[in-house]
Amino acid sequence: MKIEKLRELAPEGLTTLEREQREAIFKIRFQHSMGQLESSAKKRTSKRDLARTLTVAAEKRRAAKA
Repeated sequence: MKIEKLRELAPEGLTTLEREQREAIFKIRFQHSMGQLESSAKKRTSKRDLARTLTVAAEKRRAAKA
């Protein structure tokens, strides 16, 4: 997901998205360990998407405090 779209989301939406992404990473890790993962690039992109989400959430928390 693009960072511009993440910045448009409300903090509650970011929390929901973070939970969904963590679940997706768990499923991908499980598929990888079982040898059922079609593309190993999914693992990398999912982790990067989670990092973007966490970054935007932290930015919003800092902005709310200031």
